[in-house]
Amino acid sequence: MPASLVSYSKILEIVGDILRVEVPADTSQREAAPRFNDLAVVKNRNGTSSLAQVIALKQDSVSLQVFRGTKGVATDSAVHFLGHPMEATYSNNILGRVFRGTGEPIDGGPALSEDPKVPIGGPSVNPMCRILASKMIRTNVPMIDVFNCLVESQKIPIFSVSGEPFNAFLARIGIQADADVVVFGGLGLIFDDYYAFRKTFEDAGVFARTVMFVNLASDPIVERLLIPDMALAVAERFAVEEGKRVLVLLTDMTSFADALKEISIAMDQVPANRGYPGDLYSQLARRYEKAADYAKGGSVTLLTVTTMPGDDITHPVPDNTGYITEGQFYLHDGLIDPFGSLSRLKQNVIGKVTREDHNQIMNTCIRLYAGARDAEQKQAMAFELSDYDQRLIKFGGLFRTRFMDINVDIPLEKALDLAWTTLAECFQASELLMKQELLDKYFPGDTPPRPPSPPS
Repeated sequence: MPASLVSYSKILEIVGDILRVEVPADTSQREAAPRFNDLAVVKNRNGTSSLAQVIALKQDSVSLQVFRGTKGVATDSAVHFLGHPMEATYSNNILGRVFRGTGEPIDGGPALSEDPKVPIGGPSVNPMCRILASKMIRTNVPMIDVFNCLVESQKIPIFSVSGEPFNAFLARIGIQADADVVVFGGLGLIFDDYYAFRKTFEDAGVFARTVMFVNLASDPIVERLLIPDMALAVAERFAVEEGKRVLVLLTDMTSFADALKEISIAMDQVPANRGYPGDLYSQLARRYEKAADYAKGGSVTLLTVTTMPGDDITHPVPDNTGYITEGQFYLHDGLIDPFGSLSRLKQNVIGKVTREDHNQIMNTCIRLYAGARDAEQKQAMAFELSDYDQRLIKFGGLFRTRFMDINVDIPLEKALDLAWTTLAECFQASELLMKQELLDKYFPGDTPPRPPSPPS
């Protein structure tokens, strides 16, 4: 018997947006038995209906989360199981469109009910089908391109705190990154942030290659859990079937984790650290591991925002995220901190697909900026500063202005040239401790002659 024709009407309890219905363990109804993550329709006695998803199976009862909330749902409502999981619309018609957490268009455009659909939340791709990340994604952000390269198939978050311009920064990367398709997922956004993202994509002329899945702060919280799966399911299809280089942007994964916590509390699950569910790591990893470079296709690169409550990096969400991802960008005070940021895949592209001086410039600038921080501390404590300390402080100020500011927009090669110019303004070539052949080729002005080779 088709699952959609079977109705269950014994509602056991309603807690928050969670509904629990009795489903007898009847072997004759085996074909109609609900499965984990299957969809269901809850028909209310007033004739309205709500979409729901199976989130727990327990003996003779099934727990569902109702996407539009349980307001108006009575204990005499009927539940019909549809026999398939949530699906996302996938075709070229979704480019330039905006969808809500349930996959319905919210931009006023034409309906896409006849377009093909793909299930969401499936397993990650077989590692045998992946290849080693080796292609750089240029963003024109010097603190990324020069010091922590973004690599195709990388999964990497932006760690920040509330009040920082991380959404504007994420939107800028979305319009400047070298990608074929951008898939955006907004979780718990206020309307102003959603409008800012959309307007940024439209004004930059990239909206036609962008797909947006948006859950606003006023939308049901259970829909927030579907946004990453919707975005990643569509991104995988573009990468595998059309060979596209897809960049997925998600903000904010802390909102996703908070939604998980709220659902787990409603289901009386035993809480773990700070009330978050015990499977928080697995839930995050299921999404982040979708990033891949396909041997017979394109790639999916995942860039997210993870806010740290109280700027606490030991908070469960950033703490678990750090074990899953391949580095992070640390944003605070409108600057990308070189000491808190890391890209574990940058060695796959630096000096291989970039200029020969890239690695030396990166290491030298970070070493000297660390020295500048030490010199600034000496200055703050009224220690006497040497001439070299003064030049370090000058370099630190220039480095923050020219490189660390997230508003700086400059291509990689020009950023490398600017780094050489900045070094030349503050130091002699002999003080840089760099390879002589690079100094001869790139250091502005005259470099000291190469020392004679020792006699053999």
